[in-house]
Amino acid sequence: MTSRERVRRALQFEEVDRIPVENSFEGELQRKYPSDVARPPYTYPVGRSWGVENRKGRRMDIWGCIWEAGEDGVCGEVKESPLQGDWRRMDGFKSPFEVLEGADLSRVNDSCAASTKFMVPMWGDLIANPFERMQHLRGTEQLFMGLAYMEPEVYRLRDMVHEFFMRQLEMWAKTDVDAVHLADDWGAQRSFLISPALWRTFFKPLYRDYCRAAHECGKFVLMHSDGYIADLIPELIEVGVDAVNAQLFCMPIEELAEKFAGRICFWGEIDRQRLLPFGTTEEVRQAVRRVAAAFLRKRRTGVVGQCFEGKDHRMENIEAVYDEWSKV
Repeated sequence: MTSRERVRRALQFEEVDRIPVENSFEGELQRKYPSDVARPPYTYPVGRSWGVENRKGRRMDIWGCIWEAGEDGVCGEVKESPLQGDWRRMDGFKSPFEVLEGADLSRVNDSCAASTKFMVPMWGDLIANPFERMQHLRGTEQLFMGLAYMEPEVYRLRDMVHEFFMRQLEMWAKTDVDAVHLADDWGAQRSFLISPALWRTFFKPLYRDYCRAAHECGKFVLMHSDGYIADLIPELIEVGVDAVNAQLFCMPIEELAEKFAGRICFWGEIDRQRLLPFGTTEEVRQAVRRVAAAFLRKRRTGVVGQCFEGKDHRMENIEAVYDEWSKV
């Protein structure tokens, strides 16, 4: 069974020979526990961006938002939002379509054909994250106020962002990649960030559009969302998301498995708030076994093993994650 077959079977809840893993680490860890997932080669023009992501200092992204990081290894925070304050700033604002128009995807199809791995463009400029992008452009507080009062301009902002992400997603869906990637953080530590009713009426149609466009081209849809999103998962299933990368340890894992195993694939992860930086390797192994016991009770499928790297995460704990998944 190739890596591509293994991941595709897990996404479709068919038995696999072993649990597939997404391992984005390089060097010895990649040699010992090869990733079943890979990213295709591509280039985007810099557009209006400058600076270096995940490095201490300031940078501007392709939308014109100014970020500031206080140390290396973190993305930082948006400090200057181009649409903050007077809504009239939208009148002269343009989405960075020049980045899509100048994108070089010429090597994507050949790399997919040459690889046996499951190919998906992920993170960076590649994701569709309408909620986060609206916050970056407007400022979180002002966006939430606009949503609370349902200001007409907030609909205009949503539609502008959505148009860009739809064009980007359709561009990638026409290539030979296996999946596309969405990423919006919808949860706080113990609750959803907005009312479920508002999410359904205002944001849900966007994700339905992304999933429809991807599925029409035969692509799977992966979505990342941090925080407590238990109430969001049935909505993601309904719109067509195939796999969710969520902070499982912010939620009742066994309840999630009881309700949703076999309905959506769970793509990682292991507790990066406490266990990866502060836990012992045995505690990390127990966490992997807990996830496996919850989601693989009926058959071996519907799970992709994965964990994130943070600047304070202990490498021995990260290796324990992949080593334990190799034994499941």
